[in-house]
This record gives sequence, structure tokens and C-alpha cells, in this order.
Amino acid sequence: MYSSGRYCVFLFLLESILSDPGTTNQVVLLDTTTVLGELDWKTYPVNGWDAITEMDEQNRPIHTFQVYVELRFTLRDCNSIPWVSGTCKETFNLFYLQTDEPLPSGTRFRPADYAKVDTIAADESFTQTDLGDRVLRLNTEVREVGPVTQNGFYLAFQDVGACIALVSVKVFYKRCPSTLRNLAAFPDTVPHMDSSSLVEVRGACVENAEERDTPKLYCGADGDWLVPLGRCVCSIGHEENDGYCLACKPGFFKAYAGNTKCAKCPAHSSSHDQAATICHCDKGFYRALKDPSTMACTRPPSAPRNLVSLINDTALFLQWMPPSDTGGRKDITYNILCQRCDGSDTDSSASQCEPCEPDLRFIPRPLGLTGTSVAILDFAMHANYTFHVEAVNGVSGLAVTARSLANVTVNTHQAGPALVGVVRKEWASQNSIALSWSEVELPPSDIVDYEVKYFEKEQEQLSYSSTRTKSPKVVVAGLRPSTVYVFHVRARTAAGYTAYSPNFEFATAAEDPDIADQGQVLVVVTASVGGFSLLVILTLFLLITGRCQGYIKARMKSQEKRRTRFHSGHVPFSGIKTYVDPDTYEDPTQAVEEFAKEIDPSYICIERVIGAGEFGEVCSGRLHLPGRMDIAVAIKTLKGGYMEQQRRDFLREASIMGQFNNPNIIRLEGVVTKSRPIMIVVEYMENGALDSFLRTRDGQFTVLQLVGMLRGIAVGMTYLSEMGYVHRDLAARNILVDANLVCKVCDFGMSRVLEDDSEAAYTATGGKIPVRWTAPEAISYGKFSSASDVWSYGIVMWEVMSYGERPYWEMSNQDVILSMEEAYRLPAPMGCPVTLHQLMLHCWQKEPSQRPHFNDVLSFLDKLIINPSSLLTLVNEVQSFPDSPEEMPDYPLFISIGDWLDSIKMSQYKNNFLAAGYTTLDSISTMSIDDIRRIGVCLIGHQRRIISSIQSLRLQLHHIQQSGFQAQVQDIVPTIGFSIEKFKSSSLSFTVFDMSGQGRYRNLWEHYYKEGQAIIYVIDSADKLRMVVAKEELDTLINHPDIKHRRIPILFFANKMDVRDALSSVKVSQLLCLENIKDKPWHICATNALTGEGLQEGVDWLQDQIKTMRT
Repeated sequence: MYSSGRYCVFLFLLESILSDPGTTNQVVLLDTTTVLGELDWKTYPVNGWDAITEMDEQNRPIHTFQVYVELRFTLRDCNSIPWVSGTCKETFNLFYLQTDEPLPSGTRFRPADYAKVDTIAADESFTQTDLGDRVLRLNTEVREVGPVTQNGFYLAFQDVGACIALVSVKVFYKRCPSTLRNLAAFPDTVPHMDSSSLVEVRGACVENAEERDTPKLYCGADGDWLVPLGRCVCSIGHEENDGYCLACKPGFFKAYAGNTKCAKCPAHSSSHDQAATICHCDKGFYRALKDPSTMACTRPPSAPRNLVSLINDTALFLQWMPPSDTGGRKDITYNILCQRCDGSDTDSSASQCEPCEPDLRFIPRPLGLTGTSVAILDFAMHANYTFHVEAVNGVSGLAVTARSLANVTVNTHQAGPALVGVVRKEWASQNSIALSWSEVELPPSDIVDYEVKYFEKEQEQLSYSSTRTKSPKVVVAGLRPSTVYVFHVRARTAAGYTAYSPNFEFATAAEDPDIADQGQVLVVVTASVGGFSLLVILTLFLLITGRCQGYIKARMKSQEKRRTRFHSGHVPFSGIKTYVDPDTYEDPTQAVEEFAKEIDPSYICIERVIGAGEFGEVCSGRLHLPGRMDIAVAIKTLKGGYMEQQRRDFLREASIMGQFNNPNIIRLEGVVTKSRPIMIVVEYMENGALDSFLRTRDGQFTVLQLVGMLRGIAVGMTYLSEMGYVHRDLAARNILVDANLVCKVCDFGMSRVLEDDSEAAYTATGGKIPVRWTAPEAISYGKFSSASDVWSYGIVMWEVMSYGERPYWEMSNQDVILSMEEAYRLPAPMGCPVTLHQLMLHCWQKEPSQRPHFNDVLSFLDKLIINPSSLLTLVNEVQSFPDSPEEMPDYPLFISIGDWLDSIKMSQYKNNFLAAGYTTLDSISTMSIDDIRRIGVCLIGHQRRIISSIQSLRLQLHHIQQSGFQAQVQDIVPTIGFSIEKFKSSSLSFTVFDMSGQGRYRNLWEHYYKEGQAIIYVIDSADKLRMVVAKEELDTLINHPDIKHRRIPILFFANKMDVRDALSSVKVSQLLCLENIKDKPWHICATNALTGEGLQEGVDWLQDQIKTMRT
């Protein structure tokens, strides 16, 4: 296209012209290199341009604001053209005109209507020589046209005297092409004209995918996608493959939405269809209701093996081995089914059989046995019994096949010789041990002799020795000093041997007989008295030699000195884990990885929403970890669309909880951070928050039970304090209660670390402070410390004793602050013991240094529990004490009863007071709680509010000035004869705490088990009917977590041997299945508490055991 004229013009209609966008970020509107034929451009003058034009229109709408023009052209150097030096130019101009529709045909071209885009100059030009050499010097220039605000536009090229040739013209605009990101599809998008502005585009999840967080992309001005946010995940039954979600193949499944791969079906299960969400069990295999879908299918176990019976005059014992095929499960239990068959034929199928008599007793029970033995009592003599032992597991109830049973038939008239019962140690030297035992309950003429087998405990029966004796006693010599031996005894009759007795462990004396026992021995003693009621006794042994006393006194002084230095801020706690502030980590994820365990979300089953937290929903559910039983958990989730600071705060709380390990601190099970939503998984507390729990159970607990709850909170806070940690938001609403009434501290959102200095505190930098629970120095100066937590603990005590009443009732926060500054303290709740309110007042001392430490609070509560009589005195007088007589507050004077009731928002009771004759404030000040009830105030909360206000009113009217609780918490001297006894035996001093018959209080004593070093269990051997329950109580005790895995001696007293028909110690041993106690030395004594017979024998044995343990 060569020109000697002026203008060339062509039109673009943006609503109708669009080429195929392809996959690039440029959409071409015109490219003359692809057009065949003439271009049909208009020229001015008419013959000013030579052009060929033809256009292919696609008729598809576009919406753009910025258009680009690419020009490719050649231009001749003016110096190479003769005689045109005055008129030749080496540039041309580009113009454009916007219009909503084409101009009418024949419209005169008016250059003034066009806007100039730019003057185009060539980077290089050609000369005559280039023409001769056929050298093409092509220039390319791109210019922006716009902003375009109308439907179309004209482009015009002005030649002002140049020799040019437009080789090609390309007109295009930019757009972000359609794409797939994170399983979301994003459409073609035109960017904004402003290069600094991004266009937000929301994606749509691909087929078989679902949003986890809203997928978004941002379209940039250059047509590039930027800043991907959010994502989609494949739905259940589908897995990701090259950006798409494909159905799981047969034989695979996927039970949870996410971008994990489909998993192969677990063992003994299959899926035959695509997109399976669960694999169905093969024939003969099952999945229990609580089994996760990822668990292999299992089947019922086979029958138990090697079932044998052993019988004597009083008991029948069945023993067996586990089944050879467990069905793939570990939850194997056993059921015992009994039939009694008449006739001489021992084959039950050929005899007339019927269910056994209902009074036949199984020890421990006939169903749900976890062990492989059972004892049967009270059977009939000369009868045939057939016992079927069935092994069952978690899927036995789902099977339709016949039950697998092991059978044994027993003839009770063929009872063999009785077993040897309890073996006792008479004395021990360095190389010998003297043993004795009760004679077997057979005529002496039937017994040939006794065999005693023994071996060193550490040898685990790799080798053993034996000796024989014709009498029920023997001296075993040739032993090693300071060595524990295990002994078995059995009797031999003409019919053969009896079974061996249970294991008995005894130790030889040490080589140095002068070894002094120093320190303290804590012994937990339990008993069954008056039937089956357990007597929980705590026994503290203190050696009373002068040498020991001096050691104890010196140790106490040393400990007191260390404690003083610590509270001065110089010596940190030794051996106690120190809290690490998560804020010291650059990324909270690092703290979470260090202190918390990552949980696969497939192990979590969310069941229901139970509340809403600061960051999202709180749900209850189940956690199933491989190799562990399902446990109930609470799941806190981080809501979608969270800000970065919310994520950091959420993870911060998890990293704080992960550092704590205490039975009275909420336990963190783990976190989910590698998938969405982010979750914190903690143990589930069935009874919820303490304040609401108490409000719904007003008056249902004893004072001692409430003190037990307070003790649990004190244990948790002592632990936090010793770690150098300040909670800052201790309140009943932040205490959770489990099914066993164990209270646990939670909610660490406001907490901060406490430095090694015991007086260090942190100043609040803003935010809301829970005024009613916060110490004055924290409110006024923003200083939080362990002492401010103690203040809050005092408020929690008040909440507990008032059954969840709101502290300071309806007073405004400002009035609460003013009252605290004026030395007002909360009055004692109704029915509160004096000692507890005194402790509250001590926690509310104005000076933080005068408040007790948490370990002092814990010690004080322990003394109250040990001596419940100290809780009998209730607060009947005014207990709102100022810090000193000089700080007596001035309370407002009320003119009438109506004014007074209005002030406490109890105006609905005005007529009640007036009708009962209470017309003056003086008469009201004498009212008691019974008077309040009598006039018709029935609601407990209203009674408390009114009586508390009467106490304050009485204080004002009578000007009672009593000093605050300034003294240190004093030791409580136990009341001898009520719950505590002391006695001495040899080198040991016993302090016994008796809880006979008070089963509901036993859990308050469990914290003493951890340091206990022996157990004494007393059985009423005259109460045969309750012996089974005594056995169950014994099992509960020795399986307690603080006792189960420790080798501590157990002394059994079979008491009341003076009572007619009392069971012998041998029979008691059999009924309690003492032979099953393999991991603890034990000894049983027949005793008579009235005469003291047998007691000394047991105490001597216990002393030997304790000394052996200590050496």
C-alpha cells in the first residue's frame, strides 16, 4: 500500500467483530496478513491510497476498554529522493474516532473529528540502493488506542509527505484466558484499563468437586492471572487427576472429601462400582457400628482352646486359652453359659439338660470376661454341669453363623483335694526364709506331703528349686542376700497333686543389718467393712528414730529456704517443665508442630454442633486412632474466610494447650492444619462449663463434693503457676466438667507467659477485661500475675459455693470497680462454711504479695478434705469484711423498704415484706433465710440475693467493723476419732484416714494413690453375700492408673474370724481370685479386730515388704 495522498480510514465495531480468542492473552480484531482480497478502506482524497481489502467478521460481542494497534511498515529515506528536500517527511500520524454505529454512506470525511493517537516514526528507512539490492527494512510499532467507551471506532492513517508502505495492520485487545486452577474453572476475563487495578474473578468447581474455600483469581492488565486464593476439593468417591475429579475405580474407595487419592479397599472388603464411598464386607466378614470405613472387615473368633476345669470342695475353676483365630480383632471377651444335666451320662446332648440354677455365682462374672479364667461358687454336689465358653468380639452380634463354643462337663462329686491358700513368711535372714501356711482342708491322713517350688524373681522361672515337707511349714536355706524369691506350694495326696498356690514373693535380709530407713512411706489402705462398703484409708509411715527425725527436720528447713528464695524471684522450680510463649516463633505453625500432634482428618468423625466459639463452630465427635479405642472429643474449627491474624490466634491456643500435661488441664488430642478446615481436637467434657452445670443442679451436691471440685481447679492452677504461666481469664465459665465431676481448666486465649521473676506481670495493651473476676491491680494498671490469678480463683470459689451465681449480681462494671476500691468484698454464699469464705477473703487481699500461692491454696483444701468437720461451721453472721477498720465503706442509706428492694432489683416482693409486718429497715436486718422463705420468696437465686443484701444492710445499720482475713492459713488439727487414727508398730508410725462407707467421697482421695507405697484391704469374712462386690471393688482399686503399673505390696485382712460361719482366709483368697494378682506381692491374714489376733502378723509382713522395697 503506497500513498501520495493524505488519509486512509477503516472502522471497527466492537459489538460485532471478534476473531477466535485461542488460548493466548491477546484477542485479535484485525490482522491484514490473514485477509485475502481488498480491504475496502476509505481514502481522502479518494485516490490518495492504493489498497486491497476484504474482512472476515465473526459476529461475537466483546467488552473491552483498551485496544492496541500493531503497525508494520517501510519508509524511504528522504535524502535518497532527489528534489523533495523541502516537502519530504519520514513520519505519519495515527488517529481514531469513536462511534456507536457506522457513519452513513457518503458522509464527508472531517479530519477535525478524529483524535490523534501518535506520530509514528521509523526506526530505520531504506534507500535507492536497498531497492536495488532487494533489502527490506521493516519497522514494527505498537500503540494503545483508548480508552474506548463506545460501540466501535475508526482508525485513520495520515501521510504528511512520506514515502511509506503499510505492510500489515493488526488490531487486538488483551484478556486473561480461561483456565483451571485448584480444581476450579475461570472464564475469559478482560482486564481493567488501569494497569494498577485487578479484576477479581470467582471460579466454579469442576464436576465432582466442592468448595473448601471460595476459589478466586485476579486478572492483571497484561492478561495474566495473579494471586490464586481458595480451592476446591474432590467429593467423596472421587480423586484428583490432571486437574479433574475422577471416580474411584472398582476396588477403591474414598469416604471423605479432599484431594487425597482413592484408597484400596481394606482387607476382606470390596467395591464393585465406580465412585465408591465405602467398601462392603465380603461374605462372612463384618464391620462393627463404630468401626471406621478405613478399617478392615473382621469376623467372629473361633472357639476358645484347651478348656480345662479344676474343682475342690468350695470352688470350681475354668481355664482356657484364647482362640486360634481372633477374627482380626483385639476386643475379645468371653461368655460362660451353664447347663445342668441329669443322668449318669456325662454327654449333655444325651441327657436331660436345663439352665443352671440362678444362685450359681461366677467370679468375677459370667459375661463379658476379659481374662481366661472364671471361678464358680455355690454349686450343687453330686451333679453334672456342662459349661460352654464362647469367645466373642465386636462383630459377633452381626454374624449369622453358628456360635463357636468350647465345652466341658464337670461332675461335682469327683472334687479333688483343696488348694493351698495363703503362704506366710515367719522370718527371714540373709540366706534363709521360714514359711508357713494353713493346712489343706482335708483329713491329715489324706495328705502325703507338701512340695515348695521357688526361684529368684529376676530369673522369671528360667530355673527353679524345690523342697518337700510333711508339715505345713518349711525353712528354705541357701538363698542369696537382698534377693526377692517367688514361692509356690502344693499338696500331694493319694489321688495326686493339687494345683500350685498363687505366687508369693518374699525377700531375704540385706547384708548390712544396720541400714536405716529414712523418709516417708505413703500407704493406701482399703477395706470392706459391714458387707461390701470400702474403707479408704491413707496411711503415712514416718520412721521415728532420732536419726530420721533429724533428717526430716533438716530437709524441711532446706525446702522452706528454697521456697523463700523462689518466691523472691531468684531460683526457678527445679525439674518442672517451663512454658514457651508461642509468640516467640515467627510462624505459629512452627509452635504447633513442636507442641501438638497432627491428626489425619479421616480419623475424626464430627457428629453434631454443640456451640460457637470465637473462631468458628465447636462440635462433638469421635476420634479413632489406629490401635486405640474410639474416644469422645470436642472439635474447634476455624471458619472459612479467616484473616491471617485469626489463624495465628487460633493456632496459638493449640500450641499453648499442647504444652500442658495435667489431669486438671484440658487435654489436647491433636490438630488438623494440613487440610481445611483447620481444627483443634480436645477431650470431650460431658457436663460442659462449670457455671451452667452448677446452675442446673442447685443444691444437689454436698459441701465436700464442692470442695473436691475446687481442689481439682487448684491442682490445675498450681501446675500452670509452677510452669510460669498466667491465665488472666480464670472463671467458672472457663472450667469444664467431665462425667466424673473432674474439673479442668481451659480457654487459654487471654493467657500470657510469666517470666522467671515471681513478681513479673504483663500490662494489658487493650481489649476487654472480665472485670468481675479480675484483680484490682490488673484493672487499674493492666498488670497480670499469678497473684491476680489467685484473686480470680477466689471469685471461682464464690461461684462454686453459690451454684453459679453471677458475681456482684446486677451491679455495673463501674460499680464493681468502685466497690473493690472501697474494700467491699463479696459476702459468703448461703450455706458456705466459714473456712472457705475465709480462704476467699485471703485470695482477695488488696496487696498481691499478701495473697496465698496456689500450692498454699491446694494444701489448705487438702486439710479441709482430710478433716470434714472443719466444714460444718457455716457463715451465719456478716462476712463482708473490709481490709481494716479504717477502710469501712459508706453504704447508701435507704429511706424505705421499697427503695431497698428497688436497689437490688427485687421490687416484686414489696407486698410480701409489708404483709408479713416488715415495715422498717431495722426489722429487715434481723431476718434469717427461714424468714425469707416464710414470706414467699421461693427462688433460690432470689433468696441468696436478698439475704446477701441484708447482711450488707446489717453491716451498715450496726456499724460492724471486723478486720479482714490477714493471718496466714493455719494448719487444721484433725479430730482424733472422727476420721483419723494414729498408731505405732516397731519402727513405723501410722496415720490412718478412715473413709469407711463413704463411697461417694472416694474419688477425692485418689490423688494420694500416686505416692502410695502399700495397700491394706480389709474384708468382712462373715458377709458371704457381699464378697462378689468386694472383689469388684478390689479390681477397681488395683486397676487405678496410679496403682496398676506399680509393684506395691497388698496386705489383706480377713476380719471377723470370731463370727460363726465366717469364711476362712483360704476361701476368701479364692473368692477374691488373689492368685490372679501376679505383678504385686500380697499376703492375707485371718484377723479378729476385737482381740487383735492376726493384726501384728500382717503389719510385720508389710514392714518387711516396705524395707525390701527401700533397700
